[in-house]
Amino acid sequence: MSLKEKLRQDMVSATKSRDLVALSTLRLLLASVKNREIELREEAEDGEIVKIIATNIKQRKESIELYEKGGREDLAEREKKEIEVLEAYLPPQMDRDEIIALIKDVIADMGAQGMQDLGKVMKEIMPRVAGRAEGKEVSILVRDILSK
Repeated sequence: MSLKEKLRQDMVSATKSRDLVALSTLRLLLASVKNREIELREEAEDGEIVKIIATNIKQRKESIELYEKGGREDLAEREKKEIEVLEAYLPPQMDRDEIIALIKDVIADMGAQGMQDLGKVMKEIMPRVAGRAEGKEVSILVRDILSK
């Protein structure tokens, strides 16, 4: 079963169980997937859907930060619940040690010497960690390792 089919089935389940947070979150996610399919002019693969989910999570984290600054804890809590729904569809997240090991392997394979190779290293690493690690965290770790 594809990820898109699973999302549709879970949306039907959320409708039947009247889980309004999951229902609205899945509706918005499926709308994002449909928009991406229109852009691509083809059916979205699971990998593309994982990227869309990661983008949605990132947007919600930014919203939480803004809501908390604005004193809107009720809206921040709703965003946190939506993130929980979305995270269920992501592959297991890599821990910091796994990311560091992968970065060191890529640097060794490429023969990267310093910060001038940052772009090349990031270009090689990001497809390997897509959906399993946040790009910002990976970038910080790569910079840290390359600067040593």
